[in-house]
Amino acid sequence: MKALAAAVLLAACLGACTTAPTVRTDFSPTADFSPYSTYSWAADPEGMAPLVRQRVQAAIDAQLQAKGWRSASEGGDVTLVARASTQQKQDVNTYYQQPMWGGWGWRGGWAYGPGIPTTMVRSYEEGTLVVDMLDTASKQAIWRGTASKAVPRSQEDLNAAIQAGVAKMFEGFPPG
Repeated sequence: MKALAAAVLLAACLGACTTAPTVRTDFSPTADFSPYSTYSWAADPEGMAPLVRQRVQAAIDAQLQAKGWRSASEGGDVTLVARASTQQKQDVNTYYQQPMWGGWGWRGGWAYGPGIPTTMVRSYEEGTLVVDMLDTASKQAIWRGTASKAVPRSQEDLNAAIQAGVAKMFEGFPPG
């Protein structure tokens, strides 16, 4: 029984580490995306280490260029703003293990005593990337995408998470 509980716990932890980012997008229902073809960055993405900032910006650039948009050093049809933040979080899971003893029950069948609870606490850091698009001429917000995920420990996993989050964010872009 202990081996089974350990296997379930390991599977839950590994599953939590490999989950896809949680992505949400929103857009202005009055915005017409058909005339937009160029974009420019208002500033470098904020809240990230310089190398991570470069990777995020490159991933967003690649997604927009794949949609036919072109980057302009300034004065694009759309202005991009990206920010990142992190937050400490905890998962608390309680598992019940059956005791290793049992006996014949009153009404027949095998009976066990009450389960033994084991509570596991996992602390982790969750990162959130927010990308806003504004119509440059009117300065009105037209689109927002957010991606959240537990921050991976290795640089390779972090790069993969950035790529996956940005790709998922721009999956249905442009809206409408």
